[in-house]
Amino acid sequence: MTKKILEEQENTLPIIPTRNIVIFPQMIVPLVIGRTHSIKATEKAYGKNKIIFCVAQKSPDTQKPQQEDMYEMGVVCQILQILKMPDATIRILVEGLQRAEIEELYFSDDYMSAKLDLIPKETLKETSENIALLQTLEHDFKEYGKLSRNFSDDVLITYENLKSMDDKVDFMASNIDLDLEVKQKLLEANLMERIFDLIEYISKELEILKIRKKIAGEVRSKLTKTQKEYFLNQELKAIQKELGFSEDQNVEVKELEKKVSKLNLTEEAKEKAEYELNKLRRTNPISPEYSVSLNYLNWLTDLPWNNPKKGRFDLTQTEKILDDDHYGLKKIKERIVEYLAVLKMVKKVKGQILCFVGPPGVGKTSLGQSIARALHRKFVRLSLGGVRDEAEIRGHRKTYIGAMPGIIIQAMKRVRTKNPVIMLDEVDKMSMDFRGDPSSALLEVLDPEQNYEFHDHYIEVGYDLSQVLFITTANNLFSIPPALQDRMEVITLPGYTEYEKFRIAEGFLLPKQLEKHGFNHKIKVDFSENAFLNIIRNYTREAGVRNLERNISSVLRKIVREYLKNKSKNSYKVTGSSIRKYLGVERYLYSDVKKEDSVGVANGLAWTSVGGVLLQVEVAVLEGKGHLSLTGKLGDVMKESANAALSYARANSSDFDLEKNFYKNKDIHIHVPEGAIPKDGPSAGITIATAIISALSKRKVRADYAMTGEITLMGDVLPIGGLEEKLVAAQRAKIKNIIIPKKNFRELTEIPKQIKKGLNIIPVETMDEVLAHALHKDAEEDV
Repeated sequence: MTKKILEEQENTLPIIPTRNIVIFPQMIVPLVIGRTHSIKATEKAYGKNKIIFCVAQKSPDTQKPQQEDMYEMGVVCQILQILKMPDATIRILVEGLQRAEIEELYFSDDYMSAKLDLIPKETLKETSENIALLQTLEHDFKEYGKLSRNFSDDVLITYENLKSMDDKVDFMASNIDLDLEVKQKLLEANLMERIFDLIEYISKELEILKIRKKIAGEVRSKLTKTQKEYFLNQELKAIQKELGFSEDQNVEVKELEKKVSKLNLTEEAKEKAEYELNKLRRTNPISPEYSVSLNYLNWLTDLPWNNPKKGRFDLTQTEKILDDDHYGLKKIKERIVEYLAVLKMVKKVKGQILCFVGPPGVGKTSLGQSIARALHRKFVRLSLGGVRDEAEIRGHRKTYIGAMPGIIIQAMKRVRTKNPVIMLDEVDKMSMDFRGDPSSALLEVLDPEQNYEFHDHYIEVGYDLSQVLFITTANNLFSIPPALQDRMEVITLPGYTEYEKFRIAEGFLLPKQLEKHGFNHKIKVDFSENAFLNIIRNYTREAGVRNLERNISSVLRKIVREYLKNKSKNSYKVTGSSIRKYLGVERYLYSDVKKEDSVGVANGLAWTSVGGVLLQVEVAVLEGKGHLSLTGKLGDVMKESANAALSYARANSSDFDLEKNFYKNKDIHIHVPEGAIPKDGPSAGITIATAIISALSKRKVRADYAMTGEITLMGDVLPIGGLEEKLVAAQRAKIKNIIIPKKNFRELTEIPKQIKKGLNIIPVETMDEVLAHALHKDAEEDV
């Protein structure tokens, strides 16, 4: 086969120069290919016929061997396996086939190749002399195999299965531990010379192995068991003394014993600590087990186990702290004070897990800090946004390398008290994957019936979290599992009204930014009310006040720059008209809604994670075949609402003087502007129905009306959520007439007066009532 392949390739094959190894025929050996030219040669051979020529190079240090750096004789090999490694090397498994000599060497940019002269296999005549030689060699080889540590039983089994004497001799040569030059000499010798040389080499190796075995036996016989133990112990002590471990180990163990004795550990924790201390005393400091036990005991003893002193707090002072830290949020503050009043009465936290839900920037996190300040407790915030591994909550088993407790136990170690206020921020931003569900791990943490004995995988003993006051925050409840919601009392924080934002900016944000930007009595900055309102209306669109604060900061930075250029001016007046000078062109129009009554355009109110917004629903009626088109990146629920609204219009077409077969010869296109923003939910049902009926009947929709409510096929108006945020959006858009479901009317008693001020809120039960308010009486009415 080899000869045929060589003839096909004109006796030319790619070359791999091998380092520190001589390959013999019948030898299967793995090679690691790292040099570029050798990799190219391997890929070339593997891609063609898997035949390659391997020849040993004289010095392993030569990176780019030339002809004089390699031996002339090598072995034609077949590539059995190839594996590309991440470090750009290649691992191959080759089998030696036949000897060959290099006749002519070719160098290219990629790899080396050579024209080869194949050396045929030799046979040995079966004379008595030759048989005796072979028996002697075979006997010595088997004896060598018994004494050598590098020999396995598989080597001798493989040898027995070989038929050809030439193959057997090559196999013996490849398995004897000899220098590279000696092995190359054996490769180049003829069969008879190889047999004589092998007998000589193996005999020498046998003598050396026998002497080593004799010496080892004599040494073992002299060392008794006691002497051996004494010697090893003395050696261990000397090593420990050199490394300075022994004294430090005793000090570490004594310090840990002292810590354990002072802590009020549970029985379970005390037993575990004693077990680990005993283990630590017996373990060699060099052993990995020592550091595992030491780290574990450090974590266990650093946790707060002793009960804290009972803190006292005054409810009047608590109210003052909340008012100082936050403007508005009256209902929220009342609920928090009620909660703290009960806490003061019963002296327990059990059953009280608060969850603040609201848009970004409304003060959820800072409310938690205020509660901790009012209670005179330590506060720690843990962000759960993006957490998707259950081990982040419960920790890892301590046997893993780099194992640590979960974030709850880490927080307890950090605050060093058993009754901190722990805020679990962004609890709705957790996710889950193959590593587990962290929200399920939180069930034990937030359940008052279970968290008195919280089990962290690393600590391995129950830890009492019942004295911890847990507060969670979220932007919405949709992504929080029902089981987790059930363990928390939800307090909703709506978006701020325009008036509230103005008071917050005036009383909180401006003083904070003045101090942050280094303003002192030398520079006076006065913001007018119109300046704040201009920023709120035209430069921000948010439920909270973060962007408002950024814009105030931007104005102050520009004033600082002006002052440093001209220090003679030390008083600055920021007015509504001068805001554009500092912040540029308005980013938002105060009200983007049309102020003129239009056909097919209705104002809807929607809830988003950043507060309420006003959406306009546009409907166009076109000649066609009854197709309904929905655009504006609408979700499935909103599409279903649109279909329900259209079906209602079809079912009641006669009541609204609509063309009888409009659904057969008219195409209806429903569009909600700002098409890049996803929109979903059923609360736009009555808005879509109003716009459809307006477009079909040519009756104009009143522009000073906005509405929200879910529609049924029978024309009933069902309740919706987020009413407070939607009313805030109506205030922001200066729309005074708001149509809401009658079943939501009772919620108005819970909404602050400032939000309802100036609004004409109209409760409705049916679609007929909606249309009576929102549409003009007929198409010809002069508007």
